[in-house]
Amino acid sequence: MDRKKRLLGLTGNMQQLMHVRPMTHDEGRARGMRVYDIKNGPLRFAVMADKCLDIADVSFRGHNISFLSKPGLMGRGHYDTNGDEALRSIMGGMLFTCGLENICAPCRIGGRDYPMHGRIRTTPAEHVSADACWQGEDYVVSVSGEMREAELFGENLVVRRKIMTRYGDNRICIEDKVINEGFRAEPMMLLYHMNIGYPLLDEAAQIILPTKRVVPRDEAAAPHVKEWNRMEAPKDHEPEYVFLHEMAADKEGNTFAAIINRELEIGIKIEYNVNELPYFMQWKSIAPGDYVIGLEPANSSVYGRPYHEKNKDLHRIEPLSEEKKRIVLAFLTGRQIDEVEQEAEDLLNGRS
Repeated sequence: MDRKKRLLGLTGNMQQLMHVRPMTHDEGRARGMRVYDIKNGPLRFAVMADKCLDIADVSFRGHNISFLSKPGLMGRGHYDTNGDEALRSIMGGMLFTCGLENICAPCRIGGRDYPMHGRIRTTPAEHVSADACWQGEDYVVSVSGEMREAELFGENLVVRRKIMTRYGDNRICIEDKVINEGFRAEPMMLLYHMNIGYPLLDEAAQIILPTKRVVPRDEAAAPHVKEWNRMEAPKDHEPEYVFLHEMAADKEGNTFAAIINRELEIGIKIEYNVNELPYFMQWKSIAPGDYVIGLEPANSSVYGRPYHEKNKDLHRIEPLSEEKKRIVLAFLTGRQIDEVEQEAEDLLNGRS
């Protein structure tokens, strides 16, 4: 019996297995924020319509995967893009998208202010739509929309995003198209800030990257560079560490970053392409209450816009042109957990 016929015979309505449901939060800093609650069997996650269609919380097989920072769940605030005040509005979540004029630290260049991690992460989506339907033998849920970063006499950039998941496939696919609808070349910096938290992340967790070279960002990270691949117990008054990785990839540029927890028997694998996102940073904090690993494929360096301006290699998108990015979040169980280590080794040794 084909898959579609079997599932329809076993269910009264496919929503008992998989759904996408629009919701609006009604309290605290998240009051009024529109989200889409998505269930795909053991996988559940929320997409924020009012914040770049980014992904808030994620759970898999009953275990939380994502990190939620101390400010908690929140919609867009008036101080979101005001220098270091952004630290009061960064909720973490599974994904927040950084860019497009700047990533990482806030800076001032040529009399203009560029906020921490840019403005796109707090930009509400327009033309939002959600769907759940059969595509052949697959039941597919998707959410799509677009975010615009624009200024009078300035840039006019659009991010068109589609997030998809298929029933029985423990994966979330994020497809972005960045379009320059203006008539001049524009800086376009992009970083995908993926944030992993407890209980997937604890002392039993292992960080797996096919990294050829690891460089600490600063003096705070330098003494800890050999421990990049493990998570210690929380430690009082410990600063954040950031490591820059040179990632191995296959002939087509495909690579990944993963975190596994053998005690929970689950893991997450972030698949992307180095031709689209040539930089990779790892953010690590073991401070109590700020216990998190960030896995961050990007098209620009963690040192941000001043670094690229100085080196004269700031990434730009040409007028009336577009760039595509694709990232897949795969949630691992069983043999997949053991196989991911071998996959990293194969990439490093050129066997993939």
